[in-house]
Amino acid sequence: MPLPVTAAAALAGRLLLAAIFLHEAWSKLTGYSAALAYMQAFGVPGQLLPLAIAVELGCGVLILCGYHTRAAALLLAGFCLVTAALFHTKFGDRNQLLHFEKDLAIAGGLLVLFAHGGGAWALDALRASRRSRVPGAGAREERVTI
Repeated sequence: MPLPVTAAAALAGRLLLAAIFLHEAWSKLTGYSAALAYMQAFGVPGQLLPLAIAVELGCGVLILCGYHTRAAALLLAGFCLVTAALFHTKFGDRNQLLHFEKDLAIAGGLLVLFAHGGGAWALDALRASRRSRVPGAGAREERVTI
């Protein structure tokens, strides 16, 4: 059993990571036309905006709850890398460079979350503990080696 401080830190990390994506999804929803114009100014088709909102909102909620955390973290890490490459490559502009670096840092944090999971205080951990109590359940996961 992990130390309570470790479990609390994992929970806090998940909350902080989820917060940025939930905020950005909300901002895109409430400022849809501005978000659409921004994307199109960079040559990104406007039809992708609903997908971006769905990814940020859906994966943000999953990470917040710690449910399917690894998959959500991996998807959002890829989202951050694509965002950095599409929207923040004018490195002569200090603000754009900072946004590029932040996207990379967030992707890094999400990759750590992918590697280690949501922690003891996540729905994933609750599901795993329930599976381990059911005879024969989870056998497939036990055979997986990396």
